[in-house]
Amino acid sequence: MPFPVPGRIAEFLRRATVQIRIGGTDAQGSGSGLVLGAGQIITNAHVAMAENMTVEAWDGAARKARVVRKDPYSDLALLSADGLDAPPAALSNNEPKAGAAVIAVGNPLGFIGAVSTGFVQAVGVIRGFGWRRWVQADVRLAPGNSGGPLADVLGQIVGINTMIAGGLALAIPAASVQRFLSAKSQRELGVTVRPVMLRSPRRAPHPALLILELTAGGAAERASLLPGDILVEAGGQALQSPEDLAGALASGDIVSFGFHRAGDAKLRRVTVELTANKRASAA
Repeated sequence: MPFPVPGRIAEFLRRATVQIRIGGTDAQGSGSGLVLGAGQIITNAHVAMAENMTVEAWDGAARKARVVRKDPYSDLALLSADGLDAPPAALSNNEPKAGAAVIAVGNPLGFIGAVSTGFVQAVGVIRGFGWRRWVQADVRLAPGNSGGPLADVLGQIVGINTMIAGGLALAIPAASVQRFLSAKSQRELGVTVRPVMLRSPRRAPHPALLILELTAGGAAERASLLPGDILVEAGGQALQSPEDLAGALASGDIVSFGFHRAGDAKLRRVTVELTANKRASAA
């Protein structure tokens, strides 16, 4: 059941949320972002689909934005936009409890600064979604909400809204966002992936990772992997979630992958020399 949102909290969250557009100011909005301060914006990696984008603030002012950091495994991206007039939001240091009231803000279906309220249903791992923890809430989300904030009644950010599953909104917890912002370095495969269920006549359906896009010049492209390939194992271990892939990448500079291509039931293998990128802390 929705609950009344204090006006000052709703207005603060709306001003701290931007709309992200791929292309110019007339381009269709692809999602939302949250201002963290000093022109920094956190959003989903699947929203930041280009190196250069346009962000529109609460007052309608548009600014050019660029990708500072992007991690497809955690589905988070950090953007930078100069001259952005928006108040910075703060990430909560406390994980919300089941039953806690929460507020979602974003730009669903082109409605700028839409506010939705609900309650946390659970926090933790969801079967079929790997080992990642999620904040699960019964707030209403729609395309365009991705990358926007999920906040408590004090305006503290408890998660970044990412997707809908089983009628519930799933948000990346604030603690995961903090880890992403604080990361100094990481090995990269250079892919954007999405969990899928792989079906074949020889075995029961099982989770795998579909490659959606490749980073130009990245390790995956150099190893001749292609968009549409389905990764099923790395280093002999099954890949069921982006977290599994992140764990495999942390195991060493060279990783062997098993994958399927173009509906072929035959398992192919490739050995990839990963790219190691050093990153400055944004925390």
